[in-house]
Amino acid sequence: METAEQLREETAHDLFTILGTHHVEFFVGNAKQAAYFYRRAFGFELFAYCGPETGVRDYVTYALRQNKIVFLLTTPLVSSHPASDCVLKHGDGVRDIALHVADAAQAYQITTSRGARGVAEPHTIEDENGKVTLATVATYGDTVHTFVQRDESFSGAFLPHFRATAKDDMAAPVGLKYVDHIVGNVGWDEMDKTVEFYNQVFGFSRFVSFDDKDISTQYSALRSTVVANENKWIKFPINEPAEGLRKSQIEEYITFNNGPGVQHVAMETGDIIQTIRQMRANGVEFLSTPAAYYEELKERVGAIQEDIDVLKELDILVDRDDKGYMLQLFTKPVQDRPTLFFEIIQRRGGESFGKGNFKALFESIEREQERRGNL
Repeated sequence: METAEQLREETAHDLFTILGTHHVEFFVGNAKQAAYFYRRAFGFELFAYCGPETGVRDYVTYALRQNKIVFLLTTPLVSSHPASDCVLKHGDGVRDIALHVADAAQAYQITTSRGARGVAEPHTIEDENGKVTLATVATYGDTVHTFVQRDESFSGAFLPHFRATAKDDMAAPVGLKYVDHIVGNVGWDEMDKTVEFYNQVFGFSRFVSFDDKDISTQYSALRSTVVANENKWIKFPINEPAEGLRKSQIEEYITFNNGPGVQHVAMETGDIIQTIRQMRANGVEFLSTPAAYYEELKERVGAIQEDIDVLKELDILVDRDDKGYMLQLFTKPVQDRPTLFFEIIQRRGGESFGKGNFKALFESIEREQERRGNL
């Protein structure tokens, strides 16, 4: 297997200018209730809204943010809206990983000419605050990428047809800063095809790969490859199942999601201990870590700034690479289907994705699978 260091030498070349992740849109069954959850549990601030009160007749969207992270929660009001079929098929989950670009029409033209399926051609939406140009292409499963080009003069709360909401006194930020990476799960033998799609259509490169020897337990395994754009602001790990004695977490996800989709969104914090303490106090459930994991932690990762006893108390995982180390912890699924969850991550120089934690993480997920009767 190629090493992470070798793969980092592959140079991505953006085919068009990507300025970052613009927002992540979720299709959900009840956006009002979902917004309450993400405000109360994750500390997001409700800052904008669109729906019938703003002239939109077939759906509602609540816009939430915390530092540079923006979540849109969209619920259909009519059965003909695409969100209706998505929620019925997948349950609540990520529909759109929107990318902020310099030229949406150019991004659409380039990606569709290189093999992407167009979902929405370039079009301009506007209101009294100005205009924004959007275009959308499909990727794995029902997941899409919308290209967002904001007119310099646009002065609205978020996008046209959104109105600013009153100051949100409920949300207490927990320290989440920006999206670190977003992970997609695909079916058997689909990972290489999806990686090639991002390479050919977007110009992304492989950042690092892991095979079933890296990510396995006695029962199950998976393979994963991370694709990234030129400046590494956009990173998408792509997972697929690998042969094992029992059903892997990827197979469980594919079954309950009725196909490929976004498995988890990783969000960076500057102080993971404080963030996890606040989120636990807010009722967020996290995966547990066996006490034995911490007995060899210092020997495995070397000196770290954090108190290992505190990390053990909070179940936080640690891994090191040649650049430094990182700390991470995963929530349990945030809906009844065992599909979408979140990762909280703090990087102290480390650029890895927690290879040294894979076994402990997998075993933790398998314990949850076994409780659900799906292992």
